Amino acid sequence: MIDRLRCLLRPFAVVFSLSAGWAAGVAAQPAPAAAAPGIAMAPRVLACTVCHGKEGRATPDGYFPRIAGKPAGYLANQLLNFRDGRRSYPQMTYLIEHLTDDYLREMAVHFSALDLPYPPPPPPQAPPAALEQGRRLVQQGDAARNIPACVACHGAGMTGVAPSIPGLLGLPRDYLNSQLGAWKTGQRRAHAPDCMADIARQLTPDDVSAVSAWLASQPVVAGGKPARTLPAAMPVRCGGVADVPVATAAVAR
Repeated sequence: MIDRLRCLLRPFAVVFSLSAGWAAGVAAQPAPAAAAPGIAMAPRVLACTVCHGKEGRATPDGYFPRIAGKPAGYLANQLLNFRDGRRSYPQMTYLIEHLTDDYLREMAVHFSALDLPYPPPPPPQAPPAALEQGRRLVQQGDAARNIPACVACHGAGMTGVAPSIPGLLGLPRDYLNSQLGAWKTGQRRAHAPDCMADIARQLTPDDVSAVSAWLASQPVVAGGKPARTLPAAMPVRCGGVADVPVATAAVAR
């Protein structure tokens, strides 16, 4: 099954050539950087929708995230992270390990351009006290533990910031839990300085559960579109988002 999905992700220039009379020559060649001009991307990323849902809207199984409408820079960074081993999920790595940087960025641009409605959030999956704990961490952080507020980097509406910071709403609680846990344990990494890994290591298991529960219960604002800029400089330095201003104190560290 996964081999068939991998074939779908190959540029159509390769797939179509098999019926053009020169299959023998193509079979020995690596996939080109991009498909021939004019070939639509949607049919080429059908493999992605098997897990991420129709048009990348996500599925109700609680683990695979929505990718439609996410900032293109963020999606491209994650594809590169999976391919290059900074994120660990064997099925993803196998699907894209032979795709070029340009092709992965083309995939990212396709999904980022999809403007699709979000479903309403599920009912809260935690008691009120835990939800309040999560809200405080998301909106205020905890300065005593060097935990910045999530909104300081992901935007006041938590819809992310173009081109490289993702939104936190419209994601399943199980997915949020798993990713924060992966950062704590080093299974998920980003380019240095890996700010999310540093922050996640300061969170207790109760913090992770509370933040995930509160975020998953919030409606998506502004159609989920990422903000163009943050209202203030980021409180910490983060790899992969060099285009976003950082507070002087963070730069000095």
